[in-house]
Amino acid sequence: MIRLVATILISIGLSSCGGNPPSTDMGQVVPDSLPALPDTWSSIAEDIGDVRVGWIERIGDPVLAELVKEAQIGNRNLQAAAQNMERSWALAEQAGAGLSQTVTLVSESAQGGLVENGGSEASHSLGLQAGMELDVWGRIRAGVSVAALSAQSAEADYVFSQNSLAAAVARAYFLVIESGQQVAVARKTVDALVETNRIVHALEETGLASSQDIALSRSDLANAESTLTAAQGAQRNALRALEVLIGRYPSAELNVRNTLPDVPPLPPAGLPSTLLERRPDIVAAERSVAASFNRVKQAKVAQMPSISLTGSIGGASDDLSRFLNPANVVWQAASSLLVPLIDGGLGRAQVEQATAEQKQAIAVYAQTVLDAFIEVENSLDQNVVLQDRVVSLYQAADEANHALHIAQLQYNEGETDLLDVLTIQRRVFSTEADLARIERSRLDEWIGINLALGGSWQ
Repeated sequence: MIRLVATILISIGLSSCGGNPPSTDMGQVVPDSLPALPDTWSSIAEDIGDVRVGWIERIGDPVLAELVKEAQIGNRNLQAAAQNMERSWALAEQAGAGLSQTVTLVSESAQGGLVENGGSEASHSLGLQAGMELDVWGRIRAGVSVAALSAQSAEADYVFSQNSLAAAVARAYFLVIESGQQVAVARKTVDALVETNRIVHALEETGLASSQDIALSRSDLANAESTLTAAQGAQRNALRALEVLIGRYPSAELNVRNTLPDVPPLPPAGLPSTLLERRPDIVAAERSVAASFNRVKQAKVAQMPSISLTGSIGGASDDLSRFLNPANVVWQAASSLLVPLIDGGLGRAQVEQATAEQKQAIAVYAQTVLDAFIEVENSLDQNVVLQDRVVSLYQAADEANHALHIAQLQYNEGETDLLDVLTIQRRVFSTEADLARIERSRLDEWIGINLALGGSWQ
């Protein structure tokens, strides 16, 4: 009898679970609100190949590569994103459990009243209870798909967080190096003005410099010292920001190189249409759209009748050694039908809510795609702009240094005044500071285009 009942319950479970498992890959949902995609990016003349991965390694800086790896382990925000992904997959597993029958072991003991010998009567029962809901309309399967698609979206978000963190570390690292270069320029400015101040005082003793020259020299030196102090503070702030990104205490004690690495060649951009499948944040948004379609289905079929099957088998006896005796074993099977009749409009409101969330997910997806396109177009354009600007700035630096050399010779010969020399000297140092900033900007934009194209840092 026990085997018969168990066979019946298992057969019920298998029959209700028949067919293919719920799909978690509904294909890419491309809403009609997206604009027509061009064949190539407007910021480049032609397609220049497939997008590559490993852009951190291509910079060729081992220190940066190690810092990025450290950040992937130590960054607290990324750890939170990882746990959100794990939570989403756990919820998907919970949703899938609804398609399986449940089997529960039930054991009870009870004490009765007094018997003839003065003791009390004890009874024991042990049994199995099994039950499940028949997913006739696909409500549970829709819920499983929602959970699985949501988990896929969380996983894509986590991948994008990893890539974004790698880019943030690289940019913070470049900022630290550039701030160190700004400190070097400021210190060189102070050293030059200290020497200028010494020369002016010497010339004053011979009557070749005026009190105005001395006042100008001292004023410029004081301003340069203030600039140096500010640059040093900015460097420490940049160091602390980088240390926090990689998970360290912000002590401003991290050692980095003194010069920026060379900017690698512009990476291949691929085709605009492939960005929809490659960039993780777009994939995450698309998975959310797919999940929203299943939520609508889930809300609609929730208004249909639900059918549940239950069964139990077990025994009861006042003696533990006899409760499995076939004479004490009983079994029962039952089914229930739950039909929603009056719910105060709850079901209709749930469908309307799911439909609104679906439209919202589509709008978010479309905006995510447009944001990605403008990031790529701007980065492609800015990489070219910055490359042209750096050529002009290097030429400006050469010309300014040449003008300073001539002005210093003329001042020593008494053919020009100190104000002209100081003005040209400030222009030289300003150009050097601009060069450091633009070289860092070029690296930032190079990182930006790799991230915008959906390339992985690994």
